[in-house]
Amino acid sequence: MNGLLTDLYELTMAAGYFEAGKAAEKATFELTVRRLPEHRNYVLAAGLPQAVDYLLNLSFTAEELDYLRGLQQFRNVRPEFFDYLRDFRFTGDLFAVPEGTPLFAGEPMLVVRAPIIEAQIPETYVLAAVTFPTLVASKAARCVEMAAGRPVVEFGTRRAHTAEAGTLGARAAYIGGCAGTSNVLAGMRYGIPVMGTAAHSWVMSFPGEAEAFRQLQKVLGESTIQLLDTYDAIEGAKRVAQLGKPLWGVRLDSGDFIDLSKRVRAILDGAGLTDARIMASGDLDEYRIRDIVRAGAPIDSFGVGTQLATSYDAPAMGAIYKLVELDIHGIKRFTAKYSDDKNSVPGAKQIFRDVARDVLARSGECGKGEALLRPVILGGQLVEPLPSVNEARRRAAESVAKLSPALRELEVAEPRAVIESRELRMLIEQTRRNLLA
Repeated sequence: MNGLLTDLYELTMAAGYFEAGKAAEKATFELTVRRLPEHRNYVLAAGLPQAVDYLLNLSFTAEELDYLRGLQQFRNVRPEFFDYLRDFRFTGDLFAVPEGTPLFAGEPMLVVRAPIIEAQIPETYVLAAVTFPTLVASKAARCVEMAAGRPVVEFGTRRAHTAEAGTLGARAAYIGGCAGTSNVLAGMRYGIPVMGTAAHSWVMSFPGEAEAFRQLQKVLGESTIQLLDTYDAIEGAKRVAQLGKPLWGVRLDSGDFIDLSKRVRAILDGAGLTDARIMASGDLDEYRIRDIVRAGAPIDSFGVGTQLATSYDAPAMGAIYKLVELDIHGIKRFTAKYSDDKNSVPGAKQIFRDVARDVLARSGECGKGEALLRPVILGGQLVEPLPSVNEARRRAAESVAKLSPALRELEVAEPRAVIESRELRMLIEQTRRNLLA
């Protein structure tokens, strides 16, 4: 794994720790959802396998070390530091909430405990690895909730910020409840159902629409989804009705979906194609899906692209990776940040969840409910295979269903109660007194 895929200051701090004789100090960092994105009542944790893969395979090549040696910032660093990086491996521990877990402001998603350099360098990559999939999974859960049982398919790779982002986004969307994806690599890599048939270019490549529809049926048979609105959606529906089966259904990609779907449904039913389904796609998001469903439109499934693959209305998340404690030769020192609007909470923590609330406690405390942070890597070794994407998807569905109805709505709701345990509150006050004395 490319050791240079990080911010420069992670490596300059690593050199500084090494030169200051701090390399043996054990540090605990927490990746925490400092604040929820705008318009979100919760976020759905995703991206853990990418973070784990990074930690287990992080290393530096000879070429990368030569590059670092040539940077001005490292001119005063002893050669022994580069020998250290040459043999670098992550030997620490990772605790994390399982993928598909809803989280709220102030709750840690990951805890990294390792010698300080090993814990510091991963900051940049790990933040990126979990933040983007978490945003997409959270957006998908909202779309699926508003679809009220109708399948939602992820269509967004072509609008994602990179092709790989589209692939990882497809995985995250599936965890969030999407029924499948148009991304074939995501289908092969993660076992996600793939869906899609033809674009407008298929129709335009033939002299007439009827011939395009006929040829598609020959290729796809019962999987055929005819795209109606290349020229005129109603006329297209009439041609589909004339052709008849084999047919899965039709897709509307533009226009007034509520009115068009009702007219198309009548045409299909009139031709005896009562089992043919109608899919809508094109600039959809959870709000438009909600409006379509509430209007009683006879749409059976939705394809969501740009809005989902980019988490369009909330493309960033206030996640932080902060040092919360140090173990220096067996003596613990707790750390926190107290600047306005950017404070952090000292000490390694655990989240206990029951029906009514979450309790943020010190690591090692006993609490009521489910302990969310679980060991994933210990001593640089994976504890057990990570849950499959289907297991993460099931957890997400079950966990979101347990949230209050208000939290599952699109409007911003009263936040779920997240309280600090007595022991944690005492630690916060003691640390503040020590650091601000």
